[in-house]
Amino acid sequence: MNFIAMDFETASAQRYSAVSMAVVVVRDNQLVDEFYSLINPQTPFDARNTAIHGIHETDVINAPLFPDVWAQIKQFYTPEQLVIAHNAPFDNGVLRATLAHYGIAAPHYLSLDTVRTSRKLYPQLPNHKLNTVADALNIELQHHHNALDDTVAAARILVTQATEFGVDPLKNLVKII
Repeated sequence: MNFIAMDFETASAQRYSAVSMAVVVVRDNQLVDEFYSLINPQTPFDARNTAIHGIHETDVINAPLFPDVWAQIKQFYTPEQLVIAHNAPFDNGVLRATLAHYGIAAPHYLSLDTVRTSRKLYPQLPNHKLNTVADALNIELQHHHNALDDTVAAARILVTQATEFGVDPLKNLVKII
């Protein structure tokens, strides 16, 4: 499979408050490139979010703003590109809200949610959280809620699913964003 995986962490419940983002490029089921950046969201932090991901306002004071990060990765978001995430509605929502916040046109791309694929392919799991699915598939997840580690785990989950079940069961779960 060829796709990119993405993950965001946010400063607050505001979808446009991205504080970190990661993208992993997968070609022929191999992780071939990765990108990670902290992001200065220019918005207040919520203690609840910081408790989840461990990123503080002081960590992003000198981080780039999202438009600068977007300039480095936007080439991956094309109408024929498959972009996956674990809980894709959240990550797609953060991307769209952050782009809108900065007045940047949102791209169109194909989206696949590994929460949905995991629910379909592994209904016996007690839940379909990233760490639960990764554990069940013996995929290492070093720091849950670190955008890069979560992105790598989601990519490996999809590669494992495609290898185990083939791509046909996954195709009908792809959405156009």
